[in-house]
Amino acid sequence: MLAGINLNAQSQADMCINEYLVINTSDFEDDFGQHNGWIELFNSSYGTVNIGGCYLTNDPGNLTKYIIPKGDVLTKIKPRQHILFWADNQPFRGTFHINFSLQESDEILFVASDGKTIIDRIKVRRDLDSNVSYGRLDDGIGTRDGSEGWQIMQRTSPSTNNTGVDKESASVIFKRVDPFGGIMAFTAMSVVFLALILLYIVFKYIGKYNIKKSRERTEQVHGKEVADKEEENSAEIYAAISTAMHLYSMDSESHDIENTILTIARVTKNYSPWSSKIYTLRESPKRK
Repeated sequence: MLAGINLNAQSQADMCINEYLVINTSDFEDDFGQHNGWIELFNSSYGTVNIGGCYLTNDPGNLTKYIIPKGDVLTKIKPRQHILFWADNQPFRGTFHINFSLQESDEILFVASDGKTIIDRIKVRRDLDSNVSYGRLDDGIGTRDGSEGWQIMQRTSPSTNNTGVDKESASVIFKRVDPFGGIMAFTAMSVVFLALILLYIVFKYIGKYNIKKSRERTEQVHGKEVADKEEENSAEIYAAISTAMHLYSMDSESHDIENTILTIARVTKNYSPWSSKIYTLRESPKRK
């Protein structure tokens, strides 16, 4: 039991106050269509944290001012996710509507379920304009007292990441740099042609390497070098050339008119092939 309580306390300690908005006139609306201040908590761990039974307060002398109801499945915060509480002083509207407002607060405290351990606290700034929030530069990163790692956010980011909220996306930047798509087309074609050239070089040298290794293996088997048949002529070719030159040098053979004529005439076949069906039939008797 003590181990379970200790593990639960450790998981709740992974929660932190991530951003807050004091004056809301035209920013994010709650589920009742109202504009009110809000507090964003963030689960900085990689495990689900149940904050049911924890407390939110603006009074260090009363750490149990607002208890987050137990049994609500929405109080189980998934890894690296956010949860938003409306500081509208109307707790009867639901789990995520607390019983104090930020305009009348000097500090925000997030307290563990034991009602004593302060997990996180942050001073409420009075110099924030309407619809301007105060949050961490990166979710979950920064000092607990708000002295380092925090920024004034002209563009609020309730229930989403604080990092990059004011930055242009890569697609928007590239569209501005290359409005007609010329750079994109050139890059795409360059990649294709470079890939084809690379494949040609790879296959060419792989082929040469394989031919070389094949010749080396053949030489090892036969114990001698194998002549390149494409470049070196065989002995039969030299013999035929020599015979032709000898016959040409002889007077009796150096003529164009042949003294012997061979005639090939068409001969009619008087037999059937071996596969003929007539060999499977009995001949009719003949009377002589």
